[in-house]
Amino acid sequence: MDNTSSVWLIIALSVVLANLPFLNNRWFALLPFGKRDTAASKGLQWRLLELVVLYFVVGFIGLTLEHNLGQNAPQNWEFYAITSTLFITLGFPGFVYQYLWRRR
Repeated sequence: MDNTSSVWLIIALSVVLANLPFLNNRWFALLPFGKRDTAASKGLQWRLLELVVLYFVVGFIGLTLEHNLGQNAPQNWEFYAITSTLFITLGFPGFVYQYLWRRR
């Protein structure tokens, strides 16, 4: 995998995983939330916790891809501040769909 395709893979994966907590009521889209007989819904605090975990998953995948391409670049606090705000921004469409969209 070359440098360009790995960058686009990380961007596409970030868009999908940033919206994942807001588009379903399951843990990481795999495990059911709450009991099966109730229509339980995840609260915002659980969705934000899931968003933080998925941020680190994308970061680990990106770090692995960067390691396979060559030497890892050093990352300071600025890198994490920018990537975390970018990840939150990419998750905004899912947030709008879950909490701000008026359903009839």
